[in-house]
Amino acid sequence: MSVRGIIFDMDGVLCDSEPFICEAACRMFAEQGVQVQPEDFKPFVGTGEDRFLGGVAEQYGVKFDLDRDKGRTYAIYQEIIRGRLQPMAGVQAFHAACRARGLRLAVASSADEVKVKANLAEIGCAPSWFDAVINGLMVVHKKPAPDIFLLAAERIGVPPAECLVVEDAPSGLRAAKAAGCAALGILSSFDDATLRAAGAAWTVLDLAEACGLLPELLA
Repeated sequence: MSVRGIIFDMDGVLCDSEPFICEAACRMFAEQGVQVQPEDFKPFVGTGEDRFLGGVAEQYGVKFDLDRDKGRTYAIYQEIIRGRLQPMAGVQAFHAACRARGLRLAVASSADEVKVKANLAEIGCAPSWFDAVINGLMVVHKKPAPDIFLLAAERIGVPPAECLVVEDAPSGLRAAKAAGCAALGILSSFDDATLRAAGAAWTVLDLAEACGLLPELLA
């Protein structure tokens, strides 16, 4: 069965926003008198900002006010990405190659809508680039649950079995597998063995390398 739809995770695939959201979160916690480290967030990559922030708050025994603390983190984040956040290698070329083949395209990110919109705008991805953009607020169960990829497949009108998910995090790859999608792992956050163990059938450094594999990926 050939692939007719591509579903992109955002962070670590289309752009590398993890250093910036970590910076923003560290500043938010610092404003509360708590010094956290960027590496504290790594276990929560790809799980959505509620868990990304809440998990670290639990580690430090910090009382976490979801709306207040997430709102402050996003306010800091939107300031610090201006002129700094860039698309990852190969994004435009891979997108053009997919469109030339008539593929349906979606973004499915566990991040909240405000972060998804800010990131796509900053890296120059117009809304018309994708047939659907799914954010973490649109599903109840976040990755590694399959819900976000099932919704993305539904929105682009392609059965999950005919979709290829492009992910950089184990939680996302497990979600893709649970949804019945094939998965391509991007080696921006985790190593080859970790991504393959989570369900990646292929791994590449970035979408620039994936361009050369596209005929194989679609087959």
